[in-house]
Amino acid sequence: MVLAIAGLVSVPVIFAQKDESKFLQNDPAIYAALGKAPKKAVTRHNPLEKDPDSVTAGANLFALRCAECHGESAQGGHRGPSLRADAVRQATSGALFWLLSNGVVREGMPVWSKLPEPQRWQIISYLKSLEPAETPRQ
Repeated sequence: MVLAIAGLVSVPVIFAQKDESKFLQNDPAIYAALGKAPKKAVTRHNPLEKDPDSVTAGANLFALRCAECHGESAQGGHRGPSLRADAVRQATSGALFWLLSNGVVREGMPVWSKLPEPQRWQIISYLKSLEPAETPRQ
């Protein structure tokens, strides 16, 4: 009886480990949600783009809200992909804002629409300020 219970408990853990590992592999499919942003959202511009304090404020918000999943410097983690990847760097600010606002619930990304809009734009300013991810050595 104890073995049967132990077996049931280990199954979800195995699946969770498998799901988490995809973020560390930088699978391009992870970024597919960016392509689902509506055209109207994609063409939105960041109203705080030229605000010099926006990047600093966004970095602070990122540390509080996003780093737990995406890593301290947005390099990716066990629960969220790298936000320094080309797909993110090439996405428009509007597409990133849409994704942040709507989340990717199936992948564990929460909906951040209750976060005030200026704060969401500050996070986008921070993301756009980041250097690209380092290319892994072969």
